[in-house]
Amino acid sequence: MSTSQQHQPSPTVRYEVRDGVAVIRLANPPVNGLGDTVRAGLASAVARAAADDHIRAVIIVGEGKGFCGGADLRQFGTPAATADPTLPDVLTTITHSPKPVIAAIHGDALGGGLELALACHYRITHRDAKLGLPEVNVGLIPGGGGTQRLPRLIGAAAALRMIQQGTPVFGTRAAELGIADDCFDGDPLGAAVDFLRTQIDTGTSGPAVDSLPPADTTGVDFDAARRTVRPSTRNGLAQLTAIDAVETATRLPTAAGLAFERAAFLGLLRGPESAALRHVFFAEKTAPKLSGVPAASARPISRVAVIGAGTMGSGIAMAFANGGLPVTLIEQNQDALTRGTALVRKTYESSTTKGKLTETQARDRIALIEPNLDLDAAAEADLVVEAVFEDMTVKKEVFGKLDAVCKPGAILASNTSRLDLDEIARATSRPSDVIGLHFFSPANIMKLVEVVRGEATADDVVATGLTLAQQIGKIPVLSQVCEGFIGNRMLTPYRREAEFLLEEGATPQQIDTALHQFGFAMGPCAMSDLAGLDIAWAARKRLAPTRPKDVRYSRVADTLCENGRFGQKSGAGYYRYEKGSRTPVPDLAVDEIIRTCAAEDGIERRTITDEEIIDRCVLALVNEGATLLGEGIAQRASDIDVVYVDGYGFPAFRGGPMYYAESLGLDVTLQKIRDFENVHGRTWTPAPLLAQLVDAGRTSF
Repeated sequence: MSTSQQHQPSPTVRYEVRDGVAVIRLANPPVNGLGDTVRAGLASAVARAAADDHIRAVIIVGEGKGFCGGADLRQFGTPAATADPTLPDVLTTITHSPKPVIAAIHGDALGGGLELALACHYRITHRDAKLGLPEVNVGLIPGGGGTQRLPRLIGAAAALRMIQQGTPVFGTRAAELGIADDCFDGDPLGAAVDFLRTQIDTGTSGPAVDSLPPADTTGVDFDAARRTVRPSTRNGLAQLTAIDAVETATRLPTAAGLAFERAAFLGLLRGPESAALRHVFFAEKTAPKLSGVPAASARPISRVAVIGAGTMGSGIAMAFANGGLPVTLIEQNQDALTRGTALVRKTYESSTTKGKLTETQARDRIALIEPNLDLDAAAEADLVVEAVFEDMTVKKEVFGKLDAVCKPGAILASNTSRLDLDEIARATSRPSDVIGLHFFSPANIMKLVEVVRGEATADDVVATGLTLAQQIGKIPVLSQVCEGFIGNRMLTPYRREAEFLLEEGATPQQIDTALHQFGFAMGPCAMSDLAGLDIAWAARKRLAPTRPKDVRYSRVADTLCENGRFGQKSGAGYYRYEKGSRTPVPDLAVDEIIRTCAAEDGIERRTITDEEIIDRCVLALVNEGATLLGEGIAQRASDIDVVYVDGYGFPAFRGGPMYYAESLGLDVTLQKIRDFENVHGRTWTPAPLLAQLVDAGRTSF
């Protein structure tokens, strides 16, 4: 096939002619994002091909690992992101081209990348490519015609599932749905040339998507879709707007639908929800980065051992197996090991029933987990994760034994959620190899991992923790050592204020409802019942000798535990639970316990507003977050936001506690905290860092 090179349209778009076919290559690594130079180059290249009588067709293909990953994230929030030509302008140029345009997709075609393909007259895709419109995940809807063209192509029902959920499909499924006209293996350009030869050159040219009638509504119920969006839904406004936009595609002509979509997209882009979700998105990307410690220094990990086959240990084993790593799951008695392996099998069987895994995938992952009753089985592991009972004596004993068993260079990790990692490390002769890897339950599902750096932890061990967490699909956040690290340290004042509010006149259901309406996945009382009240009770008893005598302390949670009310596990906590049910039921016995504790502490009960509940609970998080940020426990404020959004159910559409404080205004936040200090005393002493920032006129952490 003869080739001619011409003047290039832009630094990020290549143009060449091959036997009467214009080949347009996107060359903007790493994902061929649709930055300003790509958009300008595309528009110029398509116009050039349209004006050339020697060109009979156009192929658009991506260089490198993928077709196009959507917007260029490096330009988010800059003038380049909105510079002319805009993406809709470029796509209009493509769809109106007098020459047929073929998108040859490999790798990713996501967001604007799929919208680019939808604007073409034909689409062919590699079988393993990923095609999707994930904009709802950052509080947006597709803004380049995706909500109008995709429904016209595959019907409103299938399009709504893809757009509302924001999940991609593989190339084979895309072809089955009708997104792609053909699937291929191998080279995308060669496949496009073959497609040209068999389809277009034989006179079977089809219409552009824009000329198709309004989308088919078979099997779609838009009102039912709206009812699935709950107040705590991470991206609720974007989902509702996406539903509206897809419904528009079933009623209006393409041009009117595109205008509706664009206005809705811009409205979301300028709104607070999307700004917060974009903050979380970038915070998650930033969290694994550690200045001065290159990821390349990470130690290779080819086998993992997990000590403890309880709910947490089994979940951690599955997390590694899901990442393709062989795991030795070690317990000290057969009954516990049998329960752990049964949980693993049941979890994977459930995943196959729900269609999340094939039977082969589930079988392969189960096979990666090898049960064992002998601690010596950890000898060849490159990483050992301890997940035993949260007791310092027990953990130190385990680490002492691991020190003797494990090979030199093996990393010894503790899953402790709050204990002193440095004390644990001192139980070994290799404290530089000891690290904290605090997984969140259920560990095979929850994305967050707190990577805890001890005073002696080596740089390459830290790099390994951060890198490995990403390799198994987790979001790592680095924490230094302190009681509770980032998450549980901040949880302490959050729960404290909830208990104080109970004594002062609120009920568990009022507190939980107020915070759920604010956007939390669960309120603090229901969350404590789910986690088990005995866990925090044990920590309070351990720390009791260090608690200042002149600081207010609520005995509500302690009294519940003393009465055997440990939450869902015992059938009663802040609420009662019917046998076999997880539904919380208000309990008059709890009201009586609260009133008794309040009376014993001389607290006069009053009417509590939802606004006070939200302010005191959320700002308690903020103040403690600012304190530990000032102490250097967390690297950055955005890391704290990631911990709370991904680990504790803080509403993502509010950006996390620190972003929320910035949105509220640091000066306003400080004033509210000082007002609470005036009323409630030293538990509300403002974080020094927060006061310093406000005094300096700063508006962000």
